[in-house]
Order: sequence, then structure tokens, then C-alpha cells
Amino acid sequence: MYNVLETEWGYMMATWTDIGLWELDFPIQDRPIVPESTISSEVELWSEELKRELSMYWRGFAVDFGVPIDWRGYTSFQIKVLKFTAKIPYGQRTTYGDVAQAIGVPKGARATGGALNRNRVPIVIPCHRVIGASGSLTGFGGGIELKQALLLLESGSL
Repeated sequence: MYNVLETEWGYMMATWTDIGLWELDFPIQDRPIVPESTISSEVELWSEELKRELSMYWRGFAVDFGVPIDWRGYTSFQIKVLKFTAKIPYGQRTTYGDVAQAIGVPKGARATGGALNRNRVPIVIPCHRVIGASGSLTGFGGGIELKQALLLLESGSL
């Protein structure tokens, strides 16, 4: 099940399962042309909640996303990394090495980056808040420009 969410930064495609959010695409300017998808009443409620939360986020408010996430398809290591990343506070940054250290894999910075690369629900799991040890903006599926824009949004600079 999927639907297209119109947000302040563009259209975002959300894919849902009966458990929760499976995938969320980065915003694009043109509404995607997709076949109609029937969604259950529960998914409709989740979708409306996500749309409200994204609207607040894109307007520069700190949001604790509450929609359920379908964790199937991730390894246990990826889940640890993603769940830790989901708790990084709005407007704050941490490094790949710090995430690895926090989850008990002190030499796992590169593996942490690989796990974040598998993040299917960016923004909801704010992998853009994880940066290189030198402070560099590296490794973001939406591109470095979008990562920088998200960090600027969260710092109140946009």
C-alpha cells in the first residue's frame, strides 16, 4: 500500500505494510504518477499522522515521529543503528563513530554508515544528523545538498 504526501518541500511517496511505514522517498517537486492504491483504515490514520508530522518538520519544528515502522528486512545490527539514530535530538549532530560506540561496536563507524545507507525512511529516522568525524557531510542518499539543507532547517538557518 502506498500514497503520495504533499508537503512543504514537495511530494513524498510513502509505502506501508500492515505493520507500519516500509519506505519514505525524499521530496520531489513534481507529483509522481502512480496507480491508485487501496489503503486500509489503519494505514490511512498512519498516513494522516505522518503528513501532519512532516508538515511540522518542514516548517522547522522539532518532531518526534510516531508512526510505526516496519523493521522487517533489516539485520539486527542495522536495527540497532537505525533505532539509535531515531533518537538523535532535532538540531543535533553526531558522528558515525559515536553511533558505533553508543551501540557497542567501537570500531564500527564504516559499518554504521552502511547501515544508515539502508535507511528506507529518511527524515523519520534522521540519518542526515550523522556526519563524518571531521564534521564533513558524507553519505546521504538524498545528496549532500539536501543533507545540508536539512541540517540548516533544523538549526533555524533556513
